[in-house]
This record gives sequence, structure tokens and C-alpha cells, in this order.
Amino acid sequence: MRSVFLMTMVAVSLCGCANIGYYFQAVGGQMEIWNRSRPIEKLVSDERTDARLRERLSLALKVREFASRELALPDNQSYRKYADLQRPFAVWNVFATTEFSIAPVEWCFPFTGCVAYRGYFGEQDAGKFATGLRSQGHDVFVAGIPAYSTLGWFDDPVLNTFIFYPDAEIARLTFHELAHQVVYVSGDTVFNESFATAVELEGVNRWLSGAGTPKERAAFDAIQEYKRGFVELVMKFRGRLGELYASPLAEEEKRRKKAETFAELKAAYLQLKQNWNGFAGFDRFFAGELNNANLVPVATYSELVPAFRRLLAENGGDFKRFYVQVKEVGKLPIDRRHARLAGM
Repeated sequence: MRSVFLMTMVAVSLCGCANIGYYFQAVGGQMEIWNRSRPIEKLVSDERTDARLRERLSLALKVREFASRELALPDNQSYRKYADLQRPFAVWNVFATTEFSIAPVEWCFPFTGCVAYRGYFGEQDAGKFATGLRSQGHDVFVAGIPAYSTLGWFDDPVLNTFIFYPDAEIARLTFHELAHQVVYVSGDTVFNESFATAVELEGVNRWLSGAGTPKERAAFDAIQEYKRGFVELVMKFRGRLGELYASPLAEEEKRRKKAETFAELKAAYLQLKQNWNGFAGFDRFFAGELNNANLVPVATYSELVPAFRRLLAENGGDFKRFYVQVKEVGKLPIDRRHARLAGM
């Protein structure tokens, strides 16, 4: 999973005291990234740079050039610097729902509008906020995120949190986060993340066609097939839960059936992965106790992807034309916007 993280110093002066602590941690986290950022070209040319890191950074620059040249993504200073944050994730996102709902709790901020998560640079801060939500009876899920976008407000760097990923994964994350700089619709997380996911998928497909080996192509295609199966399974059970919560059953009965449904989801996953040749990439998702909040990022990042991919195909795979059309759709009221895409 990836995140558009909310960070702007101006917001501190625009929001109430209840949010000041949140914004200050965001400002501090962003400043740390700036302070740790170094130009990739200098690191690559410096013989003191670890050889393996130098090779990965060289790849990151090639991916960056490809993004603007072949995918019409912004040609700016984002992803031309590198920062070692000395932690496994860039941010931690907190997702939440009420006990009997699949709809996410949203938090609203200046400039970016309302989003379906709340992001923290510190894992402990995220955990503290999650604990408070649980005490209110919410279903909560905390996810570590390797990359995020400041939507072009600042120059986002390549991070240690993903630099040693496989080549295709580095490309995927770079394309996704740069896509947020092209189109971002305030208050519509599903639209934004589904759009960026569609860009990343076609981008990686083109990257592999030119720079990938047959082995890399086969590995990526296999993982995408497993991911499709995972998403279809989760969305199927998410639909069942939505129907359950909308039913007139008493709360105790809903609670019992909710537990049964999540148990069935885990069992269905174990059966599904038997055909995955040992791939266990989604095991961590099912490792803990599942709840409604776990389903939020799956829906957010996938729900409208088929529609965006269809729109790209209708534009002959021309990204510039595609972006123009996406921006036009993004101007529609949210109900008409989603209806337009659902119709595709």
C-alpha cells in the first residue's frame, strides 16, 4: 500500500488546538526527510557510497527519467534525491470504521479535503491514536506505508523504505506517487488512489517491456494475478458485510455473524493461496484479528482501477490525453464522478 500524506505548515494556523499536535508531528517528520535528503547523482558518483545502494539509486534515476519520458508524469525534482530514514516505513496510516459499517471514518484537512485515513511519521504516535479510536468502539487498522506524496508541494525523495525492493516495485511506487502530482481531487480518496494505481500498473507494464527480463516479467505478472485474486476475495466478503450491517438484525446477532464472516474470509484465503506456488505476500494481512478497518485500504486502492484502465485504453494508451479526461471527470460532483466511472 501507498499514501498521500497530509503535511503543510500553513495548516497549523488554520486548525483548532485539537489538531495542533498532529500538524506539528507532520511538520517535524517532513523536516527530518528534508534534512536527510541527498542528491542521488552525487551519491552515485561518490565512491564511499555502498556499492549495492549505488546500483539501486542508479536504477531509481532510470525509473525517474522513464516516468516523465514515457508516462508524461511531472518532470521535476521529486525522486531525484535519496533519504535514509533509518526505519522500515515512511509513515503509518490509521484506518477506522464504526463497528457495523464498511465505510471509513474520514478526517478533513485544509487543501487536501477529507481522507479515509490519518497518517503519522512515528509508529508510536499512530498506535496511540489507534488506541483512542478503539476505546470509542471503532474497528481500527494501522498500516506501515513505504512511500507517500506531498502532491507536488515539495520534492519527494526516494527512501530507504523501498530502495531495495525488486526493480518493478521501485518503478511501481515511483509511478504511483508521481501520479498524485498530476491529478488529485480533494475529498475523494478512492478516486485518487485508484487513479494512481491504474497509472502504476500500466507504467510497470511498459517499463518491463523495455527494461525487464523475462524472469522479472513472469514474477510481476504472477504477483498481479495473486493480487487480483486477493482483492476479489476481500471485496466479495466486504459486500457481504455491507449487506449484514444494513439488515434489521439485532446488534448481538450482527456481531456474531460479523465474526463468522471474517472467519470464513480467512478460511477462503487459505484455500485460495494453495494455487499460488508458495507465494505468501498477503499472509500478514490475515495474521491478526480482522475487522472492518482492514478492508478499507483494499477498497480504496482498487475499487475504481478497472474504470481508469478502461479510460486509458479508450484514449489509445496516450497518457497525456488520459490525464486530461481524468481531470474532467474529477471536476464532476462526487456522485456523478463515481457513477461515470462505475458505468465504465
